[in-house]
Amino acid sequence: MSDIEIRDDRAAGRLEALQGDEVTGHIEYFVLESPARALVPVHTIVEPAHEGKGIAGSLARELYGMAEREGIVVAPLCPYVVKWAERHPDEAPAAVPALLEAAKDWLRAHPERF
Repeated sequence: MSDIEIRDDRAAGRLEALQGDEVTGHIEYFVLESPARALVPVHTIVEPAHEGKGIAGSLARELYGMAEREGIVVAPLCPYVVKWAERHPDEAPAAVPALLEAAKDWLRAHPERF
């Protein structure tokens, strides 16, 4: 895989992987504020021409790294991130069930967001 740059566009709720000027993949997420602050990934998308290059995994790893640097957790709703976290428990601490339920409730209350 060639070098990728990962950029957080918090205002848009997108963590983007770039190769040169091209966005090759992204995670769409939101920030949950209650009952605790958390990053909540909803979708992971990699452009078809770039699949199989480790981009999704790099994005997931950076999302968990961001959360750690901010002193918060990740409450994954995205199936890819859930599976990535299961394979990398040392890098991806599990969110408590109540936090996952709160994230699902937020998503149901804001269907226009995703």
